[in-house]
Amino acid sequence: MIITPKEELEEIDENTPSPDTYEIHKIIVDKGQESIRIDKFLTSKLANISRTRIYHAAKMGMVKVNEVPVEVNYKVKPCDVITVFYSRPPINTELIAEDIPLNIAYEDDDVLLVNKAAGMTVHPGVATHSGTLVNALAFRYADLPNIANGEGRPGLVHRIDKYTTGLLVIAKNERAMASLQKQFFYHTIQRKYWALVWGDFTENEGTINANIGRNPSDPVTMIAMEDEAFGKTAITHYKVIERFHYVTLIECQLETGRTHQIRAHMRYAGHPLFNDETYGGASVLKGTTFSKYKQFVDNCFSICSRQALHAKSLGFKHPTSGEDVYFESELPEDMRLVIEKWRKYVNATVDGALLGN
Repeated sequence: MIITPKEELEEIDENTPSPDTYEIHKIIVDKGQESIRIDKFLTSKLANISRTRIYHAAKMGMVKVNEVPVEVNYKVKPCDVITVFYSRPPINTELIAEDIPLNIAYEDDDVLLVNKAAGMTVHPGVATHSGTLVNALAFRYADLPNIANGEGRPGLVHRIDKYTTGLLVIAKNERAMASLQKQFFYHTIQRKYWALVWGDFTENEGTINANIGRNPSDPVTMIAMEDEAFGKTAITHYKVIERFHYVTLIECQLETGRTHQIRAHMRYAGHPLFNDETYGGASVLKGTTFSKYKQFVDNCFSICSRQALHAKSLGFKHPTSGEDVYFESELPEDMRLVIEKWRKYVNATVDGALLGN
């Protein structure tokens, strides 16, 4: 029985322009299943996959039975739980131009600043062919440059997650593309995010320096480790903006730009993003046991039904003038409303005890 269909990795925000995409399947072997090799079993259960692809996935430790990697000669047993993780074949890069509204924060002959809404994917993928930022750009601009080997992603030099809001810079010509790519590569772009995270901080500011790589036990997510041999270098500077006892509003400045960097770093630091289901922030992690408090948090989750993360500002050297330019965006309504609710909540005290709402 297949219980997990194909999943697409979320959008990334990193310096490398072209992320790998993968398929992930979870299969529970039927009770009456005969004992056969796992590669033969999987080719009978999964469409469009060869035994060669399964072989290579197994060599990388990406075929697991009951969470333990196995070789292709493993013979399946009834009730085994099989997880398979393998790279997808190349996708069709034909781009569909669509008239989709965009919130444009700034535009000139070289660059375009877009304030991306929550829920908008940045570029098409295997499971998302339309409705993306790139589909909207293709409708408005006929001659946006493409990065090397980046067909179907015109103008893009970086990305942010599907459910993260905020500023993205788009290159409108080859000169701007080269300039911005160089600035991202050398980490001279100034990017600041605002995030609402679980818990309080003992200090007002700090730095998280922990490598980030793909989680071997859950390849859809990333994990942070203080291990130089693992993943890639990732550095996030943060400072407290406002404290609400059980959650904290912080500003994060990226020194590097890795996949899910802020989300992975904050979970590593014990402060998952508020309502970040993927990284453990979508349940009550701090606070009282009062039922009214839980109801209050659930109400906040309903208002901001995503990870509370916003790309608030972006600074870089203009590709033509060479001048330093800096752009800021307002918090989206869902985050603004949730922050205001927490502000009112912590101000409602009786003898120093927090009240329910």
